[in-house]
Amino acid sequence: MKLRRLLSASVLALSCVAGFAQEISFGIIATDSASVQRERWEPFFRDMEKKTGLTVKSFYAPDYSGIVEAMRFNKVQVAWYGNKAAIEAVDRANGEVFSQVIYADGTMGYYALLITQKDSPYNNLNDVLKNSKSINFGIGDPSSTSGFLVPSYYVFAQNKVDQRTAFKTIRNASHGANIQAVLAKQLDVATNNTEEMDKLEATKPELHKELKVIWKSPLIPSDPFVWRKDLDPAVKAKVKSFVLGYAKTDPAEKAVLKNILNYGGFRESNNDQLIPTRQLELFKDRRKVENDEQYNAEEKTKMIAEIDKKLAALAK
Repeated sequence: MKLRRLLSASVLALSCVAGFAQEISFGIIATDSASVQRERWEPFFRDMEKKTGLTVKSFYAPDYSGIVEAMRFNKVQVAWYGNKAAIEAVDRANGEVFSQVIYADGTMGYYALLITQKDSPYNNLNDVLKNSKSINFGIGDPSSTSGFLVPSYYVFAQNKVDQRTAFKTIRNASHGANIQAVLAKQLDVATNNTEEMDKLEATKPELHKELKVIWKSPLIPSDPFVWRKDLDPAVKAKVKSFVLGYAKTDPAEKAVLKNILNYGGFRESNNDQLIPTRQLELFKDRRKVENDEQYNAEEKTKMIAEIDKKLAALAK
């Protein structure tokens, strides 16, 4: 009897360990309110549970850094990021890109935007730069690729403008908050992206008509999914198989992805997709060093040479 009880306890313990190993936490970046993101993503997670047998817990953070830190301390094992936040996850949180979003129209990227009210006097980037001291400007979360990094480089760095001092006022907020602030005329101009604007047009076309796009960036690679490198290989295989096979033919699955952000599916990817964004980050660092008066000429030359060396390595 003792042996039987001991064996039963051992089996139960092993079952618990196995059950724990089959549970993952999936992190979602806060491009909108947590309640909106939950409504968009939960059907995807429930499908993941059904098809993989995993228990999938969702984790919605109020900012990008919350997801990165959660992954760093293994509170989140898989996450959806923008490319800039994905760099932080790869460099600081043992992350690794394994797939990339495909949009419903088959494209592999999206665009950063500047938006304003439809009756605004500002019609292009030149109007914004010329009248910046009269403009209340909204920029994205500092870890946002489309909301912050891309406009910081293409709009400001390339035009030798310091956004911190160029405007009447400037504030950081999510894409959703910036849309609402522009609609309410609390902001004159704000950053955004084609994902969020397409979603607004599909769900609230009357509000979409109240806005106009006055600048569009070069193509940004579509968002990656990232997992922790040390995730159980068996769990990785299940997650990857599910993600890459999702919405291939099933109309219900296609509807789930369309409701998230007009997604159409996923393709396999790796850390190389982050190279364009890494280049943007280095360009930004180079500009900062060039304009920083705390460094003398010799120090600047050395620091710029180091940045240029990193840029050259990425170009290979």
